[in-house]
Amino acid sequence: MNIALVVLNWNGRDLLEKFLPTLVKNSLEANIYLVDNASMDTSVPYVEKFFPEITIIHHEKNEGFANGYNLALSQIDADVYALINSDVEVTPNWLQPIIHFYDTNENASIVQPKILDFKYRSYFEYAGAAGGFLDKYGYAYCRGRIFENIEADTDQYKSAPIFWASGACLFIKAKDYKELGGLDGDFFAHYEEIDLCWRAQNQNKSVNYIAESRVYHVGGGTLKKQSPFKTYLNFRNSLFTLVKNLPKEKLFPIIFTRLVLDGVAGMRFLFFGQFSHLFSILKAHVSFYKNLSIMYQKRNQKQRKDYYQTKSIVWNSFIKNQNTFKS
Repeated sequence: MNIALVVLNWNGRDLLEKFLPTLVKNSLEANIYLVDNASMDTSVPYVEKFFPEITIIHHEKNEGFANGYNLALSQIDADVYALINSDVEVTPNWLQPIIHFYDTNENASIVQPKILDFKYRSYFEYAGAAGGFLDKYGYAYCRGRIFENIEADTDQYKSAPIFWASGACLFIKAKDYKELGGLDGDFFAHYEEIDLCWRAQNQNKSVNYIAESRVYHVGGGTLKKQSPFKTYLNFRNSLFTLVKNLPKEKLFPIIFTRLVLDGVAGMRFLFFGQFSHLFSILKAHVSFYKNLSIMYQKRNQKQRKDYYQTKSIVWNSFIKNQNTFKS
């Protein structure tokens, strides 16, 4: 099996210095590519000098996460693509369980390893943890992470099917990536992996979590969690994802409810004086309305009916205080 490990970079010289050595050392079974989104630092000269075995793909401008990968993967010949953030530390033998899963499961499509916190190493990491799910209204959460509540890893979550895999470290068969049309470039960054996984399942492709493969993720390497731009992208792109993938009969009631819930979130930002995040939600809704017809035209011919695992993660977490996946 020919695996391409593809690292997207934008002004990440410090992260490359920190994490490329372990990636190269622990990934002898794969070919490694660096995709540079028009960095203005010395990322590329550093890799050229110290890692000549890594193939570098240059973009003339910052294409974002989605188009950055789409343009690069169209140039890479492999059986499986692995999209890996530049702030991920891989561990010895991390690839073997994933290779074994693909070798023994003919229909395997998208796969995610266990994602732990680089700093607090016994805890799951926010962006992916032990695999992602959605509630009825499109709010994302994970096994091991409900909103800001993050669990310690005690091997409580075994390998299993999941609804979405984290873009921090996502494996996908190349033929499936191409058949699905890749990531949605209109998203720029954030939520595009959830959209990809949902579209994959609308076409009966599988998404799985492999507990035996472990990586550590810093998180917020490019956009910090408190970034208003990240707030804008998350609110807008989650709405885009709903329009593209919801069953037709649920489309209007779910999106209407989501818009109301977004308004509640905006009031919360207002209450705490976080005005930049409030304006990010307003900006996200304006962009959503402007692009609504475009997103609607991207809908699949069929939609998975059972897309959610719980009705309202907001209600469960904030009202019922149920802040672990098992609860």
